[in-house]
Amino acid sequence: MTDEEKTTGAIQQARTPDKSLQPAETKQLDIDLEAWGEEHGYVLDVEVLKELTPNWQDYQLTPDGRTVLIPQPSADTRDPLRRTWAKKHLILFVISATAFLPDYGSATGAVTLLPQSAEWKLSPDYVNHSQVGNVFMLGAGGIFVVALAAYFGRLPILFWFTFTAVWTAAGCAGAGTFSSFMAFRILNGFFSTVAQGGGLMFIKDLFFVHERARKINVWASFVILSPYFGPLITAFIISTQKWQWAFGVYTIMTGLCLLLQILFAEETFFNRKIPADERPRNAPGIAGRISRLIGIEQFRTRKQRSTFGQAVLRPVLVILKPTVFISTVYYLLTFAWVVGINTTLSIFITAPPYNFGPRSIGFFYFTPVVAALLGEITGHWLHEAIATALTHRSKEKKLEPEYRLMAISISTPFMITGLVVLGFALERGWHYMIAAVSWGFYVFGIMITTVAITAYNLDSYPEGSGEVAAWLNFARTTGGFIISYFQVTWAAAQGTEKSFGIQAAICAAAYLLIVLMQVFGKSIRERSGHLRFKTD
Repeated sequence: MTDEEKTTGAIQQARTPDKSLQPAETKQLDIDLEAWGEEHGYVLDVEVLKELTPNWQDYQLTPDGRTVLIPQPSADTRDPLRRTWAKKHLILFVISATAFLPDYGSATGAVTLLPQSAEWKLSPDYVNHSQVGNVFMLGAGGIFVVALAAYFGRLPILFWFTFTAVWTAAGCAGAGTFSSFMAFRILNGFFSTVAQGGGLMFIKDLFFVHERARKINVWASFVILSPYFGPLITAFIISTQKWQWAFGVYTIMTGLCLLLQILFAEETFFNRKIPADERPRNAPGIAGRISRLIGIEQFRTRKQRSTFGQAVLRPVLVILKPTVFISTVYYLLTFAWVVGINTTLSIFITAPPYNFGPRSIGFFYFTPVVAALLGEITGHWLHEAIATALTHRSKEKKLEPEYRLMAISISTPFMITGLVVLGFALERGWHYMIAAVSWGFYVFGIMITTVAITAYNLDSYPEGSGEVAAWLNFARTTGGFIISYFQVTWAAAQGTEKSFGIQAAICAAAYLLIVLMQVFGKSIRERSGHLRFKTD
């Protein structure tokens, strides 16, 4: 049995007095450890908790008695933190699978540009307008997702956005003209991003602080892998079938995710700030489940969440926090090249000396897939190992959010090296394996970076879990939206050696923003204050 399974089991049964699970409504804890952690550092070590409060025995711990559970689960059986290990991870899988869709669909359109331009007798650059519009909406949609979820609830927004993504994906597959295809592509980008822009809300609701980095690692691996699986699978499809089949497969995938949501997803919002007897009772049976899925039950209890005005204002208040804004700028400057490379690399490798065909391009995309998986495996231990080590080395033995950023000092050399070598390889015609490995270096680095910057912002502002994820997603897609306009022209004008070298230099310069937050991040957060939203 894993530590996470033990943790879940520990909060589902009675415990001995020193670690007992007693109803939060009848036992008043003197410190809200999550709010305390946001301001002073998270107290995960029970020995530090003993120094912090004489009532430390009132707090719930992991079964080994060494790690404090943050946030403290309530005695309410509806508390998402009390769900079984299997149920939590099933929901995590559903959210992650749905988060896989938007970039997969976007990258599918990048590969089908040439057959579409031939069919509609339009230039590839003109057809690319649909791709650019789709990419922009992947970021913009996430901001709307978290604002609407704060008012209508997590589950109904997930369901209705995915439901709309299904028929807009089908519209892309069946479009007879470029105008209709472009309209469906833009709409699909907006609605398909629901679990990518808002996935962090579910992770925050379901898991404790000491578990979250690993869960973000799982979710992020689906996000990072998706733009590479899109070209990989699409390249094989269009080598034997019409381009419409590529979007047909994407429609089926989106439909399967919708089915998984209907069967297994749950509303994870839970308000611990109100008494237990005032919390809404979930209606039983299939009728109750449908009511929660489509949002009827959540709408009836909307007064317990943010008002519509408060919900709309939340993303604005989050981006005004200096560390969130700096993180967003940093992520834009480092992730932009992922989209730029992904949407244009096929142009470079189909030209001499490589002369790759559709199947060869498909095989070439195994490189970033393997690199992202290696990043996920490495990150499974790396992020928590760094956080634990820095916590024990610190004077106060508390987990500061800034400790999460240390992993970026490991990932940055991989990103810089990957970009530089890739640029040299493409311009000088080095063996394709060198280009592949260097590309893999960059993807491995960006995978580690994504988890680190996301975990940092979640630890900094747990109340705004959805909003920080949406802004980071916006930065990621906006960077790709911008770079896709001039990546090919830039490389053609200056050569890949120089253009990719400049990109590497930008990544190196952006790392200074991380150093800034490592040194001054805590004081900046203290001066900017808490979010203090009505609900998490």
